[in-house]
Amino acid sequence: MKMFKLVSAGLMLGFGLSGTAFAETVTLKFHSFAPAPASQNSKFVQPWADRIEEQSGGELKVETYYAMQLGGKPPQLVDQVRDGVVDIIWTVAGYTPGRFPKIEVFDLPFLPGSAEATSQAAQDFAQTIAAEELKDFKILTVHVHAPGKIHTKDRLITQLSDLEGLKMRGPTRVISSMLGAMGATPVGMPVPQVAPSLSKGVIDGMVVPYEIMPSFKLHELTKAHTTVSGKRGLYTTAFLFLMNKAKYESLSDSQKIVIDKNSGMSLAKLAGQLWDGFEGPAFEMAKKAGGEFHSLSGEQLAAFQSVGEKVVTDWIAKANSNGMDGAVIVQTARDLILKYEN
Repeated sequence: MKMFKLVSAGLMLGFGLSGTAFAETVTLKFHSFAPAPASQNSKFVQPWADRIEEQSGGELKVETYYAMQLGGKPPQLVDQVRDGVVDIIWTVAGYTPGRFPKIEVFDLPFLPGSAEATSQAAQDFAQTIAAEELKDFKILTVHVHAPGKIHTKDRLITQLSDLEGLKMRGPTRVISSMLGAMGATPVGMPVPQVAPSLSKGVIDGMVVPYEIMPSFKLHELTKAHTTVSGKRGLYTTAFLFLMNKAKYESLSDSQKIVIDKNSGMSLAKLAGQLWDGFEGPAFEMAKKAGGEFHSLSGEQLAAFQSVGEKVVTDWIAKANSNGMDGAVIVQTARDLILKYEN
């Protein structure tokens, strides 16, 4: 009888140790619109997922589903993660117009600096002024891409009038408004639709950073590329890396620590550094594809900036009409960018 008790105690202790040593694995489903080889997936999301698994001792794993493999369209990603259809998403804030009206400020023309500084500003902004807009999510990070450029099939944009009559894709409502104010005919669409739209003549060009072009072979479809000189880029747009709030709350304390350690300002800074770094290699691919290039400066740039100022003024007026203080929002975003540049 005594031997039986000892064996039973040993078995119970063994089971207890086993339960501690082999905690149940939590699998997190990630969903996004870009293909797997795209920089945001191969160089940002996947390394992040690898860190999560390593630092949790294998308790957290991330299943990645790219190019909308789990169904739906890019604008639906925000609802998918909020409703728990998936656990984590990476998307463009402006794909859901009106959903994040304060974060939209980062789409305004001639606002952004480097992706590193502007990403930290966007994360700071998301944690403070725009916190209410993101209260339904666990914020992993909010960041931006390096300043976007103008790309067309064959017309090099060297002055404002060159945009007249061109059908130009804009990623978000604000950027489409900017293109319209500059004389183009704006066509809004998520980036996966750009390549077929160029091929079919639906659009004549688009505004994107260089980094996204290789993922969709856009450097092969556009041969004229224009950027702007100076410290402020033409535009950028905010990206949302979000987790389902209930899923995060269901994790153990140690698992939450791992997620938190790989979230927030440090992740925004890393994202900005990565996106700044993505531009060079993608630019070289555009050069090898036979591209023609121009950098706006002087009077030509001033003409674009003048239009940009009007877009900002109109945005402020619209924000005010929706109960926000548009001028304060714009100035706060600008001040934060300056803060993280210094």
